[in-house]
Amino acid sequence: MKNTHSPLFTCNRSSDTTSDNCSSGKLRMVFFKGCALALVLLSLLAIGPAQGDHMLGSNSCPVIELNSVKDNAPSPPPPKIDCDAACSARCRLSSRPHLCKRACGTCCERCDCVPPGTSGNYDVCPCYANMTTHGGRHKCP
Repeated sequence: MKNTHSPLFTCNRSSDTTSDNCSSGKLRMVFFKGCALALVLLSLLAIGPAQGDHMLGSNSCPVIELNSVKDNAPSPPPPKIDCDAACSARCRLSSRPHLCKRACGTCCERCDCVPPGTSGNYDVCPCYANMTTHGGRHKCP
C-alpha cells in the first residue's frame, strides 16, 4: 500500500481504507479552490471601484432621479378645449357658417383639437385631419 504525503492532491485507491481519505481530500481541494476564487473576486471588487473613481473624477457621473413624483396620484387630465369658441374662429369666413360650426363641433368633441386659422394647418391636429365622411371626403372644415 502506497502512502500519500498529501491527500489534498493525490489518492491511493489500492485499499478500501484509503478511499475515505481520498474523497475527503477531494472535498478539501474543492473547498480550498472555492475559497481562493472567492478571495480573488472580493479583492477585485474592492480594488475596482477605487481605481475607477480615480480615473473618472468625483463629478463625472451625475445622478438623475427618474421617479421624482413623491405621491402616486395620477396627473390631472389636460383641460378641455372650448369647442364653440374654437369653431367660431375656424368658421368665421365660411360661406355656410352653421354647417361649418356643426361639422367642426363634432370633430372638436371627438379630437379635442381644432387647427388654428380659418383653413389648413391640419398638421397641428392629425385626428381632425384624418376624420372622413362616408363618401371619403374630409369631415372637418
